[in-house]
Amino acid sequence: MDKNLNPLNWTKKQQIIGGAVAIVLIGGVTSGIVANANHQAEVRKIEQLKKDKVEKAKERAEKAKQFEKSNEADSKKLLDIAEKTPTDKNIKLAEDSILKVKNAEVKKAFDNQVVGIKNRVKLETEAKTAVSNYQKDAMNQDKYKTAQQAVNKLTSSYSKGLKDTLNKQLSTSKKQADDATKAQQAKSESDSKAKATNTNKEQSASTGNATNNSNNANTVTDSQSTVNNDVASGSNSYGGGSQNNYSQGGSNTSQNNSNSGSSNQGQGNNGQSNSNSNTNTGGNGSNTNNNGSNGGNSGQPSHVTKYLAWVSVDGVRTYTQLCNSVAEANSWTYGILHSQEIINLSFDHTIGNGLDNV
Repeated sequence: MDKNLNPLNWTKKQQIIGGAVAIVLIGGVTSGIVANANHQAEVRKIEQLKKDKVEKAKERAEKAKQFEKSNEADSKKLLDIAEKTPTDKNIKLAEDSILKVKNAEVKKAFDNQVVGIKNRVKLETEAKTAVSNYQKDAMNQDKYKTAQQAVNKLTSSYSKGLKDTLNKQLSTSKKQADDATKAQQAKSESDSKAKATNTNKEQSASTGNATNNSNNANTVTDSQSTVNNDVASGSNSYGGGSQNNYSQGGSNTSQNNSNSGSSNQGQGNNGQSNSNSNTNTGGNGSNTNNNGSNGGNSGQPSHVTKYLAWVSVDGVRTYTQLCNSVAEANSWTYGILHSQEIINLSFDHTIGNGLDNV
C-alpha cells in the first residue's frame, strides 16, 4: 500500500485538506439521505391523502345508501297507510315521499302502487253508489245486476271487508224484493179466486131467484084459472073444502066466492120472500089456502183481514205496523229497511222482517 495513501502518513496540510474533502463527501451523502427521506415522506403523504379521499367517498356513498333506504322505508310506510285508509290526504303524502326516492326501479314500483290505490278507490266508490241505487229501487232487476257486477270488481284484499258488507246489503234488499213480489202475487191470486167465487155465487143466486119467481107466477095463474072455472060453471069449489047447497021456500041463498089473489114481495139484498094466499068463502063453509113464504138468503159479514208488518233487530221485533193490505205493509217495511238507522244497524246486527195475518 502506498504510504501516501495512508492518512497517518499525511502531513498536517494534507490532513486538513483530506478532512475538508471528507466533510464535503459526508455532507453530500447526508444531503442525499435527507432528500431521499423527504421524498419518501411526501410519497406517503400523497398516498394517505388518496386513501383518505377514498374513505370519504365510501362514507358518502354509504350515507347516501342509508338515506335512500330511509326514503324508501318512509314511502313504503305511507303507501301502507294509504292502502288501508285511502283518503286524499294519505295518498298525497305517499306521492310526495316517493319524489325523494332515487332508485328508478323502486320509484316505478311505488308509482304503480299509487295508481292501483286510486283505481281501487274508484271501483269501491262505484260499487257503493250502485248498491245504494238498487236499495232505493229494489224491484228493479237491471239495477240489481249493475250493483252485482260493480261489487264483483272489488278483487283487492284491502276491499274484502267492504265487498262482504255490500254483498250482505244486496242479499237483504234482494230477499225483501222477492218476498214483496211473492206476497203481491199471492194477494193477486187470492183476489182473483175471491172475485171468481163471488161471481159464481151471484150467478147462482140470480138463477135461483128467477126460478122461484117463475114457479110463484105459475101457481098464481093456476089458482086464478081454477076460480074462474068455478065461477063460470055456477058451482063453488074449495081446495080441500066442502060444498053446501041450501033450498028453502023456493029461494036460494047466494053463494059468495072470494079470492085474495096472490102477492109477491120483491127481492132485496138479503134474499127473496114470496107469499101467496087464496081465501074462498061461500054459504056456511069456508076454506083458506096459504102458500107459505120463502125466505131469502141473508148474507153474513165477512172477516176483515189485517196485516201486521214487522222489522226485527237480532231477532227482536223492534218496529211494527198494523196495515189494511199487503201492499201497504210492503210499502211500510220497505221504508223502514231503507232508513239510515236500519242501514247503520245492519253493519253490526242481523236485520229481519215479516208479515203476519191478524
